[in-house]
Amino acid sequence: MASSALRMAASLPSANRSSSSSSSPLDHRILPSSTRFSSNFASTSDGTLAVSHTLDPASKRNAVARTFCSGSGTYAFVRDGSETHSLEKEERIGVLLLNLGGPETLHDVQPFLFNLFADPDIIRLPRPFRFLQRPLAKMISVLRAPKSKEGYAAIGGGSPLRKLTDEQANALKMALEEMNFPVSVYVGMRYWYPFTEEAMEQIKRDRITRLVVLPLYPHYSISTTGSSLRVIENVFREDSYLSRMHVSIIRSWYQRDGYVKSMADLIQKDVEKFANPEEVLIFFSAHGVPASYITAGDPYKDQMEDCIHLIMQELKSRGVHNDHMLAYQSRVGPVQWLKPYTDEVLVELGQKGVKSLLAVPVSFVSEHIETLEEIDMEYRELALESGIENWGRVPALGCTPSFITDLAEAVIEAVPSASAMTTSIFNSENNEDNPFNYAIKMLFGSILAFALLLSQKC
Repeated sequence: MASSALRMAASLPSANRSSSSSSSPLDHRILPSSTRFSSNFASTSDGTLAVSHTLDPASKRNAVARTFCSGSGTYAFVRDGSETHSLEKEERIGVLLLNLGGPETLHDVQPFLFNLFADPDIIRLPRPFRFLQRPLAKMISVLRAPKSKEGYAAIGGGSPLRKLTDEQANALKMALEEMNFPVSVYVGMRYWYPFTEEAMEQIKRDRITRLVVLPLYPHYSISTTGSSLRVIENVFREDSYLSRMHVSIIRSWYQRDGYVKSMADLIQKDVEKFANPEEVLIFFSAHGVPASYITAGDPYKDQMEDCIHLIMQELKSRGVHNDHMLAYQSRVGPVQWLKPYTDEVLVELGQKGVKSLLAVPVSFVSEHIETLEEIDMEYRELALESGIENWGRVPALGCTPSFITDLAEAVIEAVPSASAMTTSIFNSENNEDNPFNYAIKMLFGSILAFALLLSQKC
């Protein structure tokens, strides 16, 4: 999101640059689940390929397959209900995973920051001043690079996001292949290699005919999913082959049963590690967005609150009745962001006598600067200084078996709805015909640009 992106710009680490396609195998271990899912392809009389999926009714919804990011073995995919999809014999299905990206070395930090701040969905300048976007991004990135490098250096000197996203891509590919639903999986990063544009070029070279776009952001915001979709829309408009491709976009998936249960599993496990589990406060920390985004119609806040409700309902159904809170991290500058702020709440909780706290990075599915440096270092130190004695942190989902299974299910569900690219598919939020929205963009763009120049940290 804007806050996540801006904070990451200030501090992320990095990994190896590999091909934008995730088709090259990594080492995986996939273990069988107790519940079996079957998927079969069969030729039909009209020359199409029928894909059927069945699941024993007793195994619906609660069944979980087991998957790991390394090793070897077999995979049992689990899916609710039964259905049949009819696909052309020559269909080539692709899945494009979208993520933020991060600098691979400290040398990459400044150009990464430039890419970030040059994005008009991050700093929104009014139309008459858009010619200043790149010069402003250059100035901010040069000024912010030294501080940002400190954050990246603290977690190893580079972003792990690319490596971890590649692992998720390969786990997803294997899950779909083992259920007889072969796909090519690609990784497209917004601000660093492999860029989304590079992934789209590979998709075109591979002659993909149906594409599922899956942002690795559980909740939708114009500053994350929206920005990435705008890039894809622009690429599609300019390419005759891509414009005919059938595309399905999964805009958000925080409400999916597999995601909710996967988060509840991690939280329940870590709550039980405390000496007095019932006393633990479950503290959800989500990356923030400017309050003006929400005023202009960004659904992120509503989706986040709904997400927390679903997770806590699942925990309560398991007998976990701990108190919980939601706060937002990573704000920058003097403008108002979503409240309450994580750093302020941690101090207040310590003053109120809270002794045991479990931090949950609810908006992140991979470890990166905001979990490894901001939460694990900055917020942990602040919490302990404020009087909180027992600190824990739930890991990001990564390649958690039930999570990968749910992503695979989401892909299969999305394939039949794919249609040729039109502007309505991407539903661009850049509607400047609305005077109020445009005024918000003008005001926020001007204030944030100035704030970033003066801020001590991004």
